[in-house]
Amino acid sequence: MTHSLDMSPWQGRIDSQEGSLARRWHEVVQPLAVDAAPGAAFLGLASDLGVQRNQGRPGAAEGPLALRRALANLPFRGGLPLYDAGTVIPEGEDLEGAQADFGTGVHQLLEAGHLCLGLGGGHEIAWGSWQGLAAWAEAQQPLPRIGILNLDAHFDLRQADRATSGTPFRQIANDCARRGWDFRYAAFGISVYANTEALFQAARDLQVLTRLDEDLGVADLPGALSDLALFAGSVDHLYLTVCLDVLPAAVAPGVSAPAARGVALDVLEKLIDVACATGKVRHAEIAELNPSLDEDGRTAKVAARLIGRMVERCGRR
Repeated sequence: MTHSLDMSPWQGRIDSQEGSLARRWHEVVQPLAVDAAPGAAFLGLASDLGVQRNQGRPGAAEGPLALRRALANLPFRGGLPLYDAGTVIPEGEDLEGAQADFGTGVHQLLEAGHLCLGLGGGHEIAWGSWQGLAAWAEAQQPLPRIGILNLDAHFDLRQADRATSGTPFRQIANDCARRGWDFRYAAFGISVYANTEALFQAARDLQVLTRLDEDLGVADLPGALSDLALFAGSVDHLYLTVCLDVLPAAVAPGVSAPAARGVALDVLEKLIDVACATGKVRHAEIAELNPSLDEDGRTAKVAARLIGRMVERCGRR
């Protein structure tokens, strides 16, 4: 696999006349050093091989680059130091090797005490993320309780002969079974019109905590947040993964499979806030940004806002 570090996307506006309070992320982020103090570290997986295997539209491989460019101009509000840990790039069709390499990177970042932020790429990033998080958590305790919060229109519980963007949480469930761990998975934003009955049955069989997109309006928030708080209270570590197709297509057009309905951004932000407030989020990520389909960079800007929120809220630990 290729693991590259390119700082060139980190450029933007400089308001030097207004002093240090006017700094933006591109003025603060540093290449990750081995001895860096714990902070928020960005690690990309530039892959859409899983999306293509899942018969989706290619283009998400350019997601990590577009995300960095969108993040560059965010105002720096203090808090954690920001680091770029580079990007894993698959060699040819070797998705599995890239996922393993990404998992190694996640493991190393967690061992060093960083909040790890994954930049996708298709949602196949999740299987790589799990490999790294599971290896780290297993070293902390014999039977770690890891909770997965997936904000997504899709369960991604497909069964297939090889990994795709639609299989990661089935792969994780199988891995948990092999390890003798409980599979603790919450999927919020699920669309009944984007998942077959076989996938709903799989979710029931695996005891997935499910919230449909139509049950995540503003009026539904108290119940949803209560469900999330109970779920988070039952685990030692949280893995937060956001597939951008959970948002309405008008808000996030630049994805492989735009949502017909989706979950409003203000609701999504509240869910992220509650997850981060637990102090248990070890790894978080954004998946499925497809810059080739992203009119005016709208989806990238929304994704950057969500990542900024994760860094700010989850950094309070």
